Amino acid sequence: MVKPGGICPAAGYWKAACGITDIHRMPYFSRLILFLFCLMVLVESRKPKKRGWTGQLETSKPSHLYKKNLDVTKIRKGKPQPLLRVDDHDFTMRPAFGGPAIPVGVDVQLESLDGISEVDMDFTMTLYLRHYWKDERLVFPSTSNKSMTFDGRLVKKIWVPDVFFVHSKRSFIHDTTTDNIMLRVFPDGQVLYSLRITVTAMCNMDFSHFPLDSQTCSLELESYAYTDEDLMLYWKNGDESLKTDEKISLSQFLIQKFHTTSRLAFYSSTGWYNRLYINFTLRRHIFFFLLQTYFPATLMVMLSWVSFWIDHRAVPARVSLGITTVLTMSTIITGVNASMPRVSYIKAVDIYLWVSFVFVFLSVLEYAAVNYLTTVLERKPQEKFPCMCGMLHSRTMMLGGSCSESEANSLAGYPRSHILTEEERQDKIVVHLALSSESNSSRKKGLLKGQVGLRIFQNTHAIDKYSRLIFPASYIFFNLIYWSVFA
Repeated sequence: MVKPGGICPAAGYWKAACGITDIHRMPYFSRLILFLFCLMVLVESRKPKKRGWTGQLETSKPSHLYKKNLDVTKIRKGKPQPLLRVDDHDFTMRPAFGGPAIPVGVDVQLESLDGISEVDMDFTMTLYLRHYWKDERLVFPSTSNKSMTFDGRLVKKIWVPDVFFVHSKRSFIHDTTTDNIMLRVFPDGQVLYSLRITVTAMCNMDFSHFPLDSQTCSLELESYAYTDEDLMLYWKNGDESLKTDEKISLSQFLIQKFHTTSRLAFYSSTGWYNRLYINFTLRRHIFFFLLQTYFPATLMVMLSWVSFWIDHRAVPARVSLGITTVLTMSTIITGVNASMPRVSYIKAVDIYLWVSFVFVFLSVLEYAAVNYLTTVLERKPQEKFPCMCGMLHSRTMMLGGSCSESEANSLAGYPRSHILTEEERQDKIVVHLALSSESNSSRKKGLLKGQVGLRIFQNTHAIDKYSRLIFPASYIFFNLIYWSVFA
């Protein structure tokens, strides 16, 4: 406890703070306040300090080497001055308005060819479309000659070319995660404007050689408002302006060639416009259709020939085989036409399928003819010709023939005067042969030809025998002509 006349341990701090050199000269009230202050300091100094256990070792304070540097970018130095004086110009007008046409270069990098539809006659592709032009209103000072890159928000404040896709059905700019638009401005006013677009455009296809066909499609670019007097659209690097990804492939087509062209397009109400073309040629893979169409159709035709080796008396077997092949061919034709547009001309696959259908149908008709002729021959009675031996009115006689006893007895009713003796009959035969020798020689040739044809129709086994050769030979000949013309 501090005596009234003593000196507080903290008196030195008080004297230093108040500038008092002699404490005994202080007034009584001031000394009382000083005493109370010293008492409070002593009480606080004697209290034990409570420290909680954290379970971690105390680490020393980091040295000045690990001191965090201040982020100078967060120091506000006032509003920066924009380098591009966008608000000082009217960008609704094109650059050099009223002067010559502004050249706008274009190049394209093809990212993917997504699909081709024969039914809708269109194709879909994703590409990077880039425009190059110069706008002196965007010139800015730069010591390092570096460009400035912006996103799509600046595009709405400056002039950009109004290029669109001719004959497009659907198109959009990708917007995930933001609009895929890039704008790069150089100090001299050169501008690069890039977009990532997916477009579905029309493609006029010719299916006369389907599926052995090649298709040529084109994507057309053109300015919507500016004619060739205001905007000159051109390929920036010629044929090198189109870049394609090496991984681009299609399931049904082989991409043969990409190339670029340009020409003028005329509209009667507005004038001439520069139009750019991205042309690509596709050749269809034939292997899929060989497995799904040609090979099954050929097998059905060959299966219909099996009936030629089946006995004509096995009616259920041959009829069911013929009907099955006809129905299968009808199903194949229907399936192919269901996936194709309803064109008004004949396709190459139609020729092959319908000719195969005709071969199958003819095999059914062949058995119908065989079955009919067999039935007719079985029902036809055997005709007997009476013997004309010794009759005067007979003009045709068989030299080596003989009359049976019953036939000879049938002549008993004739008068005796009509029955010739042996010598007279021999004379009549010589005279008869002399008169009819000329007519018989000409008739024999016709009879031989008629008998050969009659034997073919009467012999049902011969019809199947000839069909085994004629049908395969005809179908092989058709295939040779077909593949030589369309392949």
